[in-house]
Formats: sequence, structure tokens, C-alpha cells
Amino acid sequence: MTFVRVGGVPHHVVVEGSGPVCVLSAGLAMSWFDWDPVVPLLAPHLTVVRFDRPGHGLSGPAAVPPSAAGEGHRIAGVLDALGLDGPAVVVGHSIAGFHAEAFARLYPARTAAVVLVDSSVEEHARVPAAPAVRTAVARGVGAALSAVGAPAALGPLTRRAVVRLSRTAGGDPAPAALVRRCYATSRVLQGALLENTHYLAVAAELLALRERHALPDTPVAVLAAAAGGERWIERQRALARQLGARFEAVAPAGHLMMLDRPDAVARAILDLPGAGGDGQALREIRAGSGTPQRWA
Repeated sequence: MTFVRVGGVPHHVVVEGSGPVCVLSAGLAMSWFDWDPVVPLLAPHLTVVRFDRPGHGLSGPAAVPPSAAGEGHRIAGVLDALGLDGPAVVVGHSIAGFHAEAFARLYPARTAAVVLVDSSVEEHARVPAAPAVRTAVARGVGAALSAVGAPAALGPLTRRAVVRLSRTAGGDPAPAALVRRCYATSRVLQGALLENTHYLAVAAELLALRERHALPDTPVAVLAAAAGGERWIERQRALARQLGARFEAVAPAGHLMMLDRPDAVARAILDLPGAGGDGQALREIRAGSGTPQRWA
């Protein structure tokens, strides 16, 4: 566990394993430890980098609102601070799928592959009006809730409830002390509110990046949680077609696929060219899961 400064903000980073670099970025209001079930499957083959975005996990408060390009640059900044300048496999879950794709489009030479884990999808997003007002409202709401003690009283309980509802295989496995350390703080509440407020703006900016920056020969995989239903799976399949990606509907799995099916996530990462996986690693993961591979 370490901290690196990117854009003036201290970022909490955990690096494990050895070999080609793989960056794991979790969804809105999630933390580095939400990847815990996946890391042991990857670390024997890859240098696994997990980091918390500003206002998430143990990182410092967000200094500026998020943007698609800004989050792509953030991933590059974290790698630079760690001295990792070679091509990396970038894995994004939920809203971080936007960030992983933005990184790949802005830094194609530094991208070995992209894996989108039940990524957010917004086919027709437009930038909402008055972004500065929206930022001010989000910060104001966060300050008001913090002033009455909402993070300490409700933060950990909300975290537990959201995780439980986003899984098919049980509750929240995260240790209580870690959950309280992160989610009982106004810092994490503010970070989640800020990302949620600017969600559509980030989505719209990514659509614009797609028009300006290609993904030349970058291997991409799209994983969709089957629990999202047929409509959700079809939207994910359409995203895979647009990106020229491999596609897999993972069942059983909820939105927090890395908790429900770490085997499927690890297999998708190691199965892509440039990820450093080998046949033995994939055989071990498949044997442990007991489920067939279902690439489309």
C-alpha cells in the first residue's frame, strides 16, 4: 500500500505480483478492496495495480469534477508515478469502463488490452447544462449531509446494502473495519456525489472521444452480468460490436462481477493478447470455476 500524487491529489495505490502491468479500476463509490477476489488469480502472472480515484477508498478528496479525458490522464499519471511506462491491460468496472476506454483512446501505445466489466453504457448521452451549478449543488448536498453526521451513521450501511443488491452470490465480503474507514467519511460521500452528478457529462465526452481517437488493433473484451437481464445484455453486446471486442455474458453474476465471478474476470484478462497469461493459468482458472467459456 502506498500513495502517489497525481494532479495535486494523493492517490491510494496497491501493487502486487510481477510481469506485464494490469490496472484494475472499480465503479462509482467502490474501493480497491472490491477487487480482492480477482487479484490472487492475476498476481502470479501480472503486475496488478489497484488505485482509488479521488474521493474513493483512501485517496484524497476530489479537487475537480471528473471528465472522461481527465480520468484517462489519471490512469496514465498513476502509472507514471509508479514508474510503469510499458503497455498495460486496463480493466474498468461500471463507470470506470468509461475511464478505461478513454485511456485506451488517448494512450494507444500504452494500452496492451482493455477489459470492460459490466461497464456503464450510454448510447446517446449529452452534456447536461450548467456543469458548474451541478458541481456546486453536489458539494453543497455533501456538506449538508456531512454536517448532520450522515456519513458516519449511514455510509457503511448504505455500502453494505448496495453491494448486497448488486450481487447474486451473497452479501458484502469486505471487512467491517475497512468499510467504516472509507464509507463513514464525508470525503467518500463527496466523491460519490461528484461522480454521480457528472456521470452523463463523462459519458457524452467519451462519445466525442470515440469520434476523434480510434482504437487501432487494441484487444478488447466486454463482460456483461447476466443478472442485468436481456435488454442489458443486448446493450453490452452492441458495445462489444462497436469496439470490435470479444463478448461474454457471465452467469450467474450481478453487477459486482468481480465479487460474484472473479474466475470469469481473471480469465477474460488473461485470455487477451498482451496480457501475459499462459495456457496453464487459464486451465487452472477454468477448472476452478466449473463453468464453460462463452465468448461470442
